[in-house]
Amino acid sequence: MTTDAARIWAVVPAAGKGARMGADRPKQYLELAGRTVLEHTLRRLLDEPRISGIVVPMAADDSFGRTIIDGLGPRVVATLGGAERCHSVLNGLEALPDAADDDWALVHDAARPCLRSGDLATLIAQLADNRCGGILAVPVRDTLKRCSVDGAIEHTVDRNRLWHALTPQMFRLSVLRAALRDALAAARLVTDEAQAIELAGFVPRVVEGHADNIKITRPEDLPLADYYLRTQSGG
Repeated sequence: MTTDAARIWAVVPAAGKGARMGADRPKQYLELAGRTVLEHTLRRLLDEPRISGIVVPMAADDSFGRTIIDGLGPRVVATLGGAERCHSVLNGLEALPDAADDDWALVHDAARPCLRSGDLATLIAQLADNRCGGILAVPVRDTLKRCSVDGAIEHTVDRNRLWHALTPQMFRLSVLRAALRDALAAARLVTDEAQAIELAGFVPRVVEGHADNIKITRPEDLPLADYYLRTQSGG
């Protein structure tokens, strides 16, 4: 397997509704520093010249999202999303134009607009010769508690060697595609790409990123993301 000719293709699943935000639109279309969250996310990826193209799986009736995609140039295209994230990612992989099995598939959350260019470059560099791929992550710093269903603390979890998974997650295209197909065939709704890779018997690696690469999930995340964007740009 050679790496010199391998291209990088990005998949940004954007078919979710983001119900926990309690907003009148999906979270990827909330305004953040003068643009939608999705625009910020996609522009971070477009700034990396080694990414050959980006596919954005979205809902069939999402005309607003398609208008955004149309304004970002030919490197970004839309495709139909699925019921869950794993369905959307697989649809995106199937829709990649002119992609080879040995190419890289880089999956990034639509609601992570604060990805640092340096973290993306580090991920690409550190995985260049890897057999399957890996993910951006940060070490767990807080004390973790395992609780019962009624909220009673059962015990403290040892945080040593625990990592908080982020995106992008980058894997060989053929490896990830097969892993997602197998997971769905076994009725396993994996919550990230690394889980599918693990189920397929591979050992992905972690590449340390920064904690400001947050995923916008709740209302309080939006002003925090705005702060991070301003800090990163020196504003």
